[in-house]
Amino acid sequence: MKTISAFLLLLLVTACDKETVNSTEDIQTIEEMSADRAAAFNEGDASRIAGHFSDDGLLMAPGTETLIGKDAVESYYQSIFDEYETSLDSYYEEVEVSGNLAFGRGIANVELVHNATGDTSYSKSKYLNILKKLDTGNWVTTHDIWNNTD
Repeated sequence: MKTISAFLLLLLVTACDKETVNSTEDIQTIEEMSADRAAAFNEGDASRIAGHFSDDGLLMAPGTETLIGKDAVESYYQSIFDEYETSLDSYYEEVEVSGNLAFGRGIANVELVHNATGDTSYSKSKYLNILKKLDTGNWVTTHDIWNNTD
């Protein structure tokens, strides 16, 4: 009986450790995806940003209607890149993973330089991303919402 109890305890501990490892790996993957989205913003690559969204992903930017889907996300960002030179410093302050769902809460600092006038504007935002892990193991953004803090 002691042998069976010890074996079950070992199995339970191993399973818990595996979940922690997977969660840590998932958090790292999510943070890398977020960094790539920021790099794509800085490079003016709307398609690459949209590629990090689910097919039915929601973009809820301040002062706009909710945009649905990769094409809408790409169009939104392309309209910004057509008008401005962009710079983004963005990072998560918190990432939590639960199974195949996760959220990331962060801060974004944006600088926009108007292509025609050279006028520069700055904004600081707080944001929340909801993410889903696909069967492929890739994480995608299902909801992206932010508001300006300045």
